[in-house]
Amino acid sequence: MTTNLLLVEDNTELAGSLGDYLSEVGFDVDYAFNGKSCLELIKANKYDVIVMDIMMPIKDGLTACSELRENYHIDTPLIFLTARDSLDDKLKGFSSGCDDYLVKPFAPEELVCRLNALRNRGKIKNLNQQTIGDLKIDHQLSHVYRKEVNIDLNNVEFKILAILAQYAPESVSSTRIEDMLWPDGTPGSDPLRIYIYRLRQKLDKPFKSSLIKSVHGKGYRLAVPN
Repeated sequence: MTTNLLLVEDNTELAGSLGDYLSEVGFDVDYAFNGKSCLELIKANKYDVIVMDIMMPIKDGLTACSELRENYHIDTPLIFLTARDSLDDKLKGFSSGCDDYLVKPFAPEELVCRLNALRNRGKIKNLNQQTIGDLKIDHQLSHVYRKEVNIDLNNVEFKILAILAQYAPESVSSTRIEDMLWPDGTPGSDPLRIYIYRLRQKLDKPFKSSLIKSVHGKGYRLAVPN
C-alpha cells in the first residue's frame, strides 16, 4: 500500500536526502519548501501523513499547522521535524495541532517507525469535540461553531457554554454554574446574568432558534431546537 507523504522542509539538501530515503522504503513523497506552499498543496491534494519543519520562511510550521487545523479543518496526521528541542517548543508544537514531534538530528528509521504508526492510526475522531444539534464545540481548542459559523467567545463565555453542554439537555442551577466559574467567590453583582446575556447575543441572536434556555427557578440549559 502506497503512503502519500508531504515533506515540508526549507533545507533543500535535507529535503532531497530524506525524500530519497522515504521513497526507497515505500512512501510517495511530495515536497513543499515553506508553510505557504504547503497549505496550497494540502488543499489541492490528498496526503496520508505530513512531515513538517517549524523554522521556515514566509510561513513557519506552527502557523501553517494551526491554519490547517483551525481554518481548513484538515486532520491529516502531522509530525514536526525540528531542531527545537525544549519542552516549551514541544508544547507549542502540540498546541498548534501536531500529532508527533521528532527532534533533529534523528535516525531515519525512527522517523519511518513514527510515520507508519501515524499512517496505521489514520484520522481518528477527536474525543474533545461535542456536537449538540447545529452546535459544535471543540473543548481542547476552545472553538465553537454553529451552522459551521465560527462563534468567537471569551474565556468565561466558553466556560459557561462548556458547563451547559456537559449537562445538556438537563438544566444547571445558577449557583452550580457560579461555583464552577468562581470557586473563590462570585465577583461583582450578578455577573452570571451579564455573561449569559452576552453569550446569547453571540450564540442565539444571529440564528433563527435559540439554544440557551432559562429554566424558571432552576437556572439554564442547552436545548436542541425542534
